[in-house]
Amino acid sequence: MVLPAPLTGQRGIGRGLAAILANAPSNFNGLRELPVDAVATNPRQPRRDFDAEALLALSESIRVHGVLQPVVVRPLTDGRFELVAGERRLRAAKMAALTTVPAVVRASGEAERLELALIENVAREDLNPIEEARACATLVQDLGLTKEELARRVGKSRVALSNLIRLLELPDEALGLIEAGELSEGHGRAILTCKDQPWRRQLAREAVACGWSVRETERHARETETGHAVSDAESVPVAIHPDLSEGIAAAEDTLSTALGREVRLRARGQRFQVQFLVDDPGEAIALAEQLLERAQSPARRPEHEPF
Repeated sequence: MVLPAPLTGQRGIGRGLAAILANAPSNFNGLRELPVDAVATNPRQPRRDFDAEALLALSESIRVHGVLQPVVVRPLTDGRFELVAGERRLRAAKMAALTTVPAVVRASGEAERLELALIENVAREDLNPIEEARACATLVQDLGLTKEELARRVGKSRVALSNLIRLLELPDEALGLIEAGELSEGHGRAILTCKDQPWRRQLAREAVACGWSVRETERHARETETGHAVSDAESVPVAIHPDLSEGIAAAEDTLSTALGREVRLRARGQRFQVQFLVDDPGEAIALAEQLLERAQSPARRPEHEPF
């Protein structure tokens, strides 16, 4: 048995699980074998659904090799333990008829427990968009983390995190369709273009029934919101040469990183539009001030910066 390895990779998931443990030695009580019945699941675990086939495969592996990566638990006052991270391993161990599991025992606060569970699942890309949005919203709303802090910890931009949490404004039926994989996160953002909840619900149903792409869903949402048909010139970018398209995508990434907000470049007929996506008027004003400051201070800008 080995201690959890740090979570690494391109996603940059803040502190790895092992790093969190290593940074708090006073709360670290070591590796122990605990009865599976003595470990209660975490009621605030962000993940709701567990793939049955994947669990079965993991249980078969555990039956042969044992639990190679310990679960993380915290002690309760009644002598039992509450799971902080590793619910898939605990479930699979029970399926494999194991009576004990290796566990790292440590004291952790409410915020850290949810953060550990979120980081573990996000690092493995185990959460669907709605589960991830609910977990992030809890960390922001209930536990006092700012969106900037949380974005750094889960390896997302603030814009991406805000867009993710905003999915929770969708009606329950639309949320369920995204959780079930019938609609994507992009479909959800497109449906949010329409402000009326009953219409959002109807758009979600039609998007599934008609097999709309995200772009088609955006167009129908805009038509619903404005009350008139949206022309192709208004809603759909014109065809762009692949070489130019790659350059536009790179420019969007560079601008988004530099400004800390999502930026889109869109061809509309004979013109190009630069779209800055913000959450509220205050952000729009802050962005305008940021652009004005950069425009008025050319001498301080490195040559490679976009502004």
